[in-house]
Amino acid sequence: MKRSILIVAMLAANVMIVQAQQPGKPEDTEVWTPVPAKVSPAKVPGAAPSDAIVLFDGKDLDQWENSADAASAEKWKLSDGIMTVDKSVGDIQTKEKFMDFQLHIEYRIPENITGSGQGRGNSGIFLAALPWGAGGYELQVLDNYENKTYVNGQAGSFYKQSPPMVNACLKPGEWQTYDVAWTAPRFNEDGSVKSPAVATVLHNGILVQNATILKGDTPYIGQPAYRKHGASPIKLQSHGDKSEPISYRNIWLRKL
Repeated sequence: MKRSILIVAMLAANVMIVQAQQPGKPEDTEVWTPVPAKVSPAKVPGAAPSDAIVLFDGKDLDQWENSADAASAEKWKLSDGIMTVDKSVGDIQTKEKFMDFQLHIEYRIPENITGSGQGRGNSGIFLAALPWGAGGYELQVLDNYENKTYVNGQAGSFYKQSPPMVNACLKPGEWQTYDVAWTAPRFNEDGSVKSPAVATVLHNGILVQNATILKGDTPYIGQPAYRKHGASPIKLQSHGDKSEPISYRNIWLRKL
């Protein structure tokens, strides 16, 4: 008992000594400005907050364009508030270009999906679409509820680069969500990397990429690499597999 009392007394004395060695007042370390901007959260989970840019709300595809030909009127199929991949059209991308952002996007693998491996509900979300090589930085969309493939190519991965921490896929036919915090890479004048791309991803509310540092783009063949670029559109992939096309809804973004 005496030993315990002595230890407590010594700890209390140490705290008093530390406090005595720290001059000033509590107010000296308080920060009051700038005051963070007020953002009103959505009343419905998954809906856009007050400062979001709504990229797709089911009404039209005005925020999107054909990736191969911006002047083309051909886009994906729109029905009942949902847009569905049209493989005859190819990829689509946002008209606006972005740097850092928070992205919310929902997708659905068809309930009657067929195929296996990479040929089963394959699509992708390019967080920065680039006009060369592999086309940017792809967050994989695939049916991996009960479908085996290479782990750095399954849903939740940065394609051929960073496997997801866990498999959070739902059954085909159910709506699934990605919530992404994306920091775009920065480059020096000579094209060298000043700071790499960093991404945190939640798949169906579960953390699958935790402040992942990307090594470069996400090519199908070869190693990732960086090439100098600035603000870029977000692209949705129309993959060439033979399975039923997937659908998207409720896409919004907050600039960071």
